[in-house]
Amino acid sequence: MKKITLAIVLGASLAACAGSGPIKRACLDTDRGSVRSSTCSCIQRAADATLNGSEQRRAASLFGDPERAQAVRLSRTSADNAFWKRYSRFGETAQAQCR
Repeated sequence: MKKITLAIVLGASLAACAGSGPIKRACLDTDRGSVRSSTCSCIQRAADATLNGSEQRRAASLFGDPERAQAVRLSRTSADNAFWKRYSRFGETAQAQCR
């Protein structure tokens, strides 16, 4: 019985944590009016489906810094190009799922 209860509590805790990643926090921190938590949670789910943890942190850092995002987009390094491709896929996924 204790194992079942522990599994239920652990599962609920993991589900709650899954929706509060770096993308959701960056989304909620933007000054774009009244961004709803549910929208930011949806965007986080899109990030979870398309970006790994370090890519999510990097993407979140671009939310409030359009000049930095532009520099990454225009970069000629293969690492930046690969990241931008995944970041673009994340954006397309979020747009399709979170309208």
